[in-house]
Amino acid sequence: MKLGIVGAGMIVGDLLSFIQEIPTILLKTICSRPSHEEKLLAWQHRYGISQIYSDYSKMLRNNEVDTVYIGLPNHLHYSYAKEALLSGKHVICEKPFTSNVHEFLELKEIAQQRKLVLVEAITNQYLKNYLSIKEYLPKLGEIKIVECNYSQYSSRYEAFKAGVIQPAFNPEMSGGALMDINLYNIHFVVGLFGSPKKVEYLANMERGIDTSGILLLDYGDFKCVCIGSKDSTAPNAVNIQGNKGYVHMASSANICDYFEYTPNKETPIQVDLKDHSHRMYDEFVEFERIIRENDLEKVSDMLEHSEKVMNVIEKAKQSANLVFGPDKHNL
Repeated sequence: MKLGIVGAGMIVGDLLSFIQEIPTILLKTICSRPSHEEKLLAWQHRYGISQIYSDYSKMLRNNEVDTVYIGLPNHLHYSYAKEALLSGKHVICEKPFTSNVHEFLELKEIAQQRKLVLVEAITNQYLKNYLSIKEYLPKLGEIKIVECNYSQYSSRYEAFKAGVIQPAFNPEMSGGALMDINLYNIHFVVGLFGSPKKVEYLANMERGIDTSGILLLDYGDFKCVCIGSKDSTAPNAVNIQGNKGYVHMASSANICDYFEYTPNKETPIQVDLKDHSHRMYDEFVEFERIIRENDLEKVSDMLEHSEKVMNVIEKAKQSANLVFGPDKHNL
């Protein structure tokens, strides 16, 4: 993989912290707006990046880049991914894929027509502990209750309360707790159980954005609650309860730390298969393999998963009368 990065935020810094540990990923370029030039120059020097850009179109014309990672604010994912696909580049798009399902479906069609890789960077779907949880589900018997709580008091919340609106709390930029933090819970649950029968989102609203909320997913035979909060915090955890036992994970759904499998009235069994400290490592190892092997079947599977997630988000927004991002202009 010959990688070009667009963006200069915290998630890009996270990626740069480990990406060179995957020797088959060659970091070629990074692009961001002119005001980030000093940061890009520092990264270029530290990580040996060949070239930096302030013009995205110029980066896309660089023949040494075959894959673009989009680490921009949510509302920009669609337009930047579309331009990259139309330029013949594979695309790794940071979560959430797009602001709405219509944008997602257009990107999916372009990628499939051009036989390009298009994947969503969503950590939990590739983490070894998460994949192991799938194997333990049959041992739990009939699933009855699923609970995911990812609550993290945002470093930007105080500024938001003071009237300084940054992307994470900006409805015009598809921010909010559902799109930013509860999304990991949705991916976690949909990846295990598929699409729910009913969706309801109970949102705490401030200044037109959901700062926290409770998402209810009805699977018929069992019920699920997903809690996502940027205005308060609590111990993060995931619980999957069946009539023959339960799985408990004492971490947020984006990290998937060790978990415990406990059969009814028996001693807990601790499971921890992670072999790298960074939550994003496993997904990028898999993305490199997918692109190297041109594994479009795996791409199709992951796009199907992402589409299910996007549909849950759409239903959640509708149930809570949330309208933001590009949807605000389509009323």
